[in-house]
Amino acid sequence: MSITITRRQTRPIHVGGVAVGGGAPVSVQSMTNTFTQNVDATVSQIRRLEDAGCEIVRAAVPDMAAAEAIDRIRKAISIPLVADIHFDYKLALAAISAGADAIRINPGNIGEKSRIRAITDAARERGISIRVGVNSGSLEKSLLEKHGGPCAEALVESALNHVDILGSMDFDQVKVSIKSSDVLETIAAYRLFSARSDVPLHIGVTEAGGLYAGITKSAVGIGCLLLDGIGDTLRVSLTRDPVEEIRVGYEILRTVGIRRRGPEIISCPTCGRCEIDLFSIAGEIERALMRVRAPIKVAVMGCVVNGPGEAAAADVGIAGGKNGGVLFKKGKVVKKFPQHRLAGELLAVVYALDTTPGESQGPD
Repeated sequence: MSITITRRQTRPIHVGGVAVGGGAPVSVQSMTNTFTQNVDATVSQIRRLEDAGCEIVRAAVPDMAAAEAIDRIRKAISIPLVADIHFDYKLALAAISAGADAIRINPGNIGEKSRIRAITDAARERGISIRVGVNSGSLEKSLLEKHGGPCAEALVESALNHVDILGSMDFDQVKVSIKSSDVLETIAAYRLFSARSDVPLHIGVTEAGGLYAGITKSAVGIGCLLLDGIGDTLRVSLTRDPVEEIRVGYEILRTVGIRRRGPEIISCPTCGRCEIDLFSIAGEIERALMRVRAPIKVAVMGCVVNGPGEAAAADVGIAGGKNGGVLFKKGKVVKKFPQHRLAGELLAVVYALDTTPGESQGPD
């Protein structure tokens, strides 16, 4: 029995050339961790993110030097650039003037409405969108007092208030994020907001943590929301190289059947039957396939129990034996190879299949 995901219908907006909401594919984002004013380092990191499949990138703008750097960065990259602003509305104005494709603000820390209006006027004139980012760690004091601390209801009330403020200024090119480091609170907040508004949602779990905690929290939080049909764009937050966020984001989308970009690698955990160094082989294959975009199914199996069946069901795969293994392609045995050749032979087949890079779509 298959699960059918019915995506929540949201109003369409654009972040640069990327459609968000309105039934557009769920896009995958990340954020640079370089000093934005260091243009060369920032551009270099964004290009690595582009290679990994990043579709929208955000950069922190903590000062005027960073805001002014937006112009040079934007001209050197191929994906939309979002300027992340806190506190100082003048930085938002400068980033918009420098060519940012969108602005991320928390209106609660921007200050008086005249400053927010200045931002919406500039964004409207340039035809760019605004992301309202609400986090549990920066909720308004009045809402914390009203709700007795951060909670899903407080997060949603803050988000809806901010959307209403922008709407009163005749600005509706808005998407919202409502994040907490608490996964269950995050899920509850997004569900509550989605029942009350058709504004497109950027989903994620903030401050998710390092590799293991970050992937687990993000997979549970983002995965649950996607299965509910909630989410128009996403970011996996990891205390790691941001390129890894992209990889995890696409794996989550693949797992819930929404998007399939790049190879799906199936590998066994190994046991006492495995007679090849599968850890090294799987690691080599995984690293080498980072830039492959076609949705190819690759099996890397260690022994003859499940190995042949899994490998045969894949587009290409290997099944280990004693000091070597068998290469399969489209369910048929190609040849037996010694261990030191298995990874290379499999990769050669994958690269040959990747002549028309692309991806397949789920219920988008």
